[in-house]
Amino acid sequence: MQFKDIVGQQDVINRLTEAVDNGRVSHAQMVLGATADGSLQLALAYLQYLCCEHRVHHEPAADGQGLRADSCGECPQCKKMASLMHPDLHLFFPNASTPRVSSGSYWSGDFVSEFRDFVADRHGLGTVDEWYAWLGVENKQGVIRELDAAHIVADLGLKSYEGGWKMTLIWMAEKMNTAAANELLKTLEEPSPGTVLMLVAESDERMLATIKSRVQTVRLLPSGADRWAAAREQYAPMLVEWLRMLFKLRMHELAAQVDKMASLGREQQKQLLGYTLETMRQCFLHSAAGLPVDLGSGDQKFDAMFPQMVTANNIELINNALGEALMAIERNANAKIALMQLSFNMSKALKKR
Repeated sequence: MQFKDIVGQQDVINRLTEAVDNGRVSHAQMVLGATADGSLQLALAYLQYLCCEHRVHHEPAADGQGLRADSCGECPQCKKMASLMHPDLHLFFPNASTPRVSSGSYWSGDFVSEFRDFVADRHGLGTVDEWYAWLGVENKQGVIRELDAAHIVADLGLKSYEGGWKMTLIWMAEKMNTAAANELLKTLEEPSPGTVLMLVAESDERMLATIKSRVQTVRLLPSGADRWAAAREQYAPMLVEWLRMLFKLRMHELAAQVDKMASLGREQQKQLLGYTLETMRQCFLHSAAGLPVDLGSGDQKFDAMFPQMVTANNIELINNALGEALMAIERNANAKIALMQLSFNMSKALKKR
């Protein structure tokens, strides 16, 4: 992966290459940003730049635009990095049992071939939900476990095969469980010489503070894509139908709708709930300002009526209900039970407008 392959993020990239050229390489870093904005791409391109034998530097453009430097893409180090086959690059990511690997002692190394193929196929822009589908974990959630962390510590303790940097990349680092995170604390605080531990995360909200305090964070700029609009296109019909059910509370129909929502993969369930939470906030803000909200229902009467149901009297109850459901889904609770409980809580909250 080269920096030129990344859309946007020019200022971030230029700061990183300048730091490397000046010998300022942090041994524990975290790229924080959406996969769609190139967080994994940036991490891979950065590690390739570190290894490159013939870095290319560009003359600054008159308007100040453009990349100041990039890896050459042609030297042996670059080619090994581009294929994710560099012997000093160790890859870790969320994993779960599959029909092929089902023993309790599995870890990222058991799926590294699939991960390389996935990254190549998606050009580094594949989402975690797409990764789970690629891996075939069905409805299970991937986790980075203590066994992964033990391998990370062991890998970074080895000598470099190529005589250069020893590199570990942890994609979706927020998926580390507490045991794995605690296992890595000493390595993050006191890394051995010549090592780079690169975390890639979309969110650090649920990440241990002790992890965040030990890494240098590089925050990506949003690409400008309307994520709410994109989510609306995917989830609006299901959300609107569910909202209608909350007013009717006909148990047979509501149960059937909850079954549809629960049939989604867990990552999609979380995306749906996240979209619902953002929609509720949009309804509250727009209603308070007297502005319409396009819920995407195709029913102008419903789109005009529903936002008025979200007020200062119930927005906190709605936020709490959705937050509890999200936490339950993340903890692998029974989706049907969690979503049905959410339905009851939302119905009560909406009646307190």
